[in-house]
Amino acid sequence: MCRSCLSWYGRRIAPYLVHAGCSSEAFSRMRRRMVPHAQGVVVEVGFGSGLNLPYYDAVKVTRLIGVDPDGTMLALAKRRAMPFDVECLQARGESMPLADGLADTVVVAYAFCTVQQPEAALAEIRRILKPDGRLIFLEHGQANANWRRRLQDRLNRAWGALAGGCKLNRDPFQLVADARFDIRDSWHEKFPPAFWLLGSHYAGIGIRQSD
Repeated sequence: MCRSCLSWYGRRIAPYLVHAGCSSEAFSRMRRRMVPHAQGVVVEVGFGSGLNLPYYDAVKVTRLIGVDPDGTMLALAKRRAMPFDVECLQARGESMPLADGLADTVVVAYAFCTVQQPEAALAEIRRILKPDGRLIFLEHGQANANWRRRLQDRLNRAWGALAGGCKLNRDPFQLVADARFDIRDSWHEKFPPAFWLLGSHYAGIGIRQSD
């Protein structure tokens, strides 16, 4: 596909396909489990179309800043009913115009797969978190079975072109641990058959280690 066609597809088609796929019960079930743990000043990296909004506990959250580089996705988010005031910020996770130590909680939901430099994004997350802040993450990544991992590796580039740059074969637990977070309350389970190519669910709460 030509570069201009890919650009048009990425602006006009891919955001809506990603929104539809990530609205399914396979994803919603994990959102219900993890997102209500957010509290205080919350920054959501990879805010997308705002699919996490219904799962925040409005009693616990004092402020929510949704960060995403995709203006089309943020426009979809702004159409949703907001349970409280939400600030939408168009920026990349690797470089967020936010103050050091701003956030009590950072939420990342199905976004590490699309971040071009996840290590840089995690360093930014550490920077904006308070010293005792928490990272709540829920992701898809490497499959358990070796043959599925090989297939994910083989299809990774084509899948990324169709799904907004999504990478199939990352290991979220390893990424978060390497960024010096202590992972607590973790879950690792297979996706249902309809989403078998996405591999396994990875979710947990990472506690920021001291510098």
